[in-house]
Amino acid sequence: MGEKLLMKGNEVIAEAALRAGCRYYFGYPITPQTEIAHYMAKMMPKVNGTFIQAESEVAAINMVYGAASAGARVMTSSSSPGISLKQEGISYASCAELPAVIVNIVRCGPGLGGILPSQGDYFQAVKGGGHGDYKLVVLAPYSVQELYELTVEAFNIADRYRVLAMIMGDGTLGQMMEAVEFRDKEETPDFKKDWALTGTGMNREHNVVTSIYIKPEELEAHNIKLQKKYEQIALNETRVEVYNCDDADIIVAAYGSVARIVKNVIKMAQKEGIKVGLIRPITLWPFPSKAFEKYAQVPKAFLTVELSAGQMVEDVRLAVNGKNNVHFYGRMGGMLPTQKEILDRIKQILK
Repeated sequence: MGEKLLMKGNEVIAEAALRAGCRYYFGYPITPQTEIAHYMAKMMPKVNGTFIQAESEVAAINMVYGAASAGARVMTSSSSPGISLKQEGISYASCAELPAVIVNIVRCGPGLGGILPSQGDYFQAVKGGGHGDYKLVVLAPYSVQELYELTVEAFNIADRYRVLAMIMGDGTLGQMMEAVEFRDKEETPDFKKDWALTGTGMNREHNVVTSIYIKPEELEAHNIKLQKKYEQIALNETRVEVYNCDDADIIVAAYGSVARIVKNVIKMAQKEGIKVGLIRPITLWPFPSKAFEKYAQVPKAFLTVELSAGQMVEDVRLAVNGKNNVHFYGRMGGMLPTQKEILDRIKQILK
């Protein structure tokens, strides 16, 4: 690793994208992620890149479609309502197998909501917020250091599989400052993009990038191809942190900034003779079901803690598959659960 700097989470995402070779950024300002656009506006001209503040989120995602079609490394970012507006373009790009990175620094909702942190976009991200059978790779960092590392990885995954990859953080991660250690140089794999629209030079056949398949047989075949690709991604790219789970009295499932709170709860509980484990999904899709299957019968119960009314808890229950009880504790509206609240809920479950 190389230099170590104190930086804000949103700015780290932008810096990571630049270091990963992103040279096109299209976005529209919305808190709490606007610093990403600010940073890109400042830095893109210095690396001979292109920054455009689009007239809307809809325009931004379609600009991403165009740049990705030409084989460029491209990113857009927004926050919850803005991501909702991008859903049609996300579906089109997924069908066209275009690699790009989308950042969602989640704010609370529904509706316009507020700028405080939330995890209420989980369903939208992992179940496909747009139309049709498609998947996004969804990476959920829980520190500023992971914002850097997983943003770089998002570009590599996107190019490796020709898919959209999403960095899903929240208002806390985007706005907080932590020390982050950057590598001296990012080693970017040579992804040959023979499919891209780069001009034939009269030396090859025309490439076609499209999401239109008129014949039902062709569209079904394309869908089957996509599903096989998603199976490979699930096999190769699932990421999870398993912490303190062996012989745990209770295992907590949490991701993002909530997982940081849970790690402090683990220390508090230990002083009272309660062993709490943590399973932290780093990829929300593909979901790390096997980690939950492995520990399904170890604790007396599971507890999922989220900044939502209960979304990831459904995937935890599917993974545990009836082998244990899965409880839920959530806060909404931008409210964060305290360590005491979570510990009290654990004690209540273990009574």
